[in-house]
Amino acid sequence: MKRIILASFALLATSYIQAQTKFQPQDTEFYTPKLRTVETAPNKAPSDAIQLFNGANLNQWVSSKDPSKPADWLVENGILTVKPKSGDIQTKENFEDFQLHLEWRSPLEIKGEGQGRGNSGIFLQGLYELQILDNNNNPTYVNGQAAALYKQQPPLLTATKKPGEWHTYDILYSAPKFNKDGILVKKGTITMLHNGVVVHYNTQIEGTTEYIGLPQQKSHGAGPIILQDHNDAVSFRNIWIRPL
Repeated sequence: MKRIILASFALLATSYIQAQTKFQPQDTEFYTPKLRTVETAPNKAPSDAIQLFNGANLNQWVSSKDPSKPADWLVENGILTVKPKSGDIQTKENFEDFQLHLEWRSPLEIKGEGQGRGNSGIFLQGLYELQILDNNNNPTYVNGQAAALYKQQPPLLTATKKPGEWHTYDILYSAPKFNKDGILVKKGTITMLHNGVVVHYNTQIEGTTEYIGLPQQKSHGAGPIILQDHNDAVSFRNIWIRPL
């Protein structure tokens, strides 16, 4: 009751002060700092984005098995395709918080089922996988389907497309934070749109996305974006990132 009375008194005091003060519109307007301008256009990366794959080459990528070697995937007709059994690829540059856009498609020819059909993945900071999978009439465990935070959180819904059709992923990523002693002080989060529909909203990352076992907490700083070679010829295009 005492708290309610104090809160009511504070509200009344604020109202009284405002009533006695003759505010002008400009009193609550500010013009600095000046905001930078970003140019945008349909189906194009924002002008301040880093173009990770623009359809021409793999200059922004290296082999994950040996980062001293170039990425060994296939680039043809503006499209990047997994070269099965060649290994994962990763960005040369490391990132922390970011906005990431990419487009992907599963192979037109349907092979396998469950996790064996159109499987790939995106590892944020090299540790946290968002699944890529052909989910069209292909049941699997829901925390391993397309757009799942692998083995942790399923998407809010399934936004399927037919094999050979292009999907879009738009990801807002807030990296986990660790103190100087390597102790986690803030868990990472993901907000994500799959084909324009929200499938994660401030989803909390519990740790690494392990195939077997529980998530692990590993102290780290900035890390690369990794694209997974899961022995399926998944294709990508229009990959860009905006550090935040």
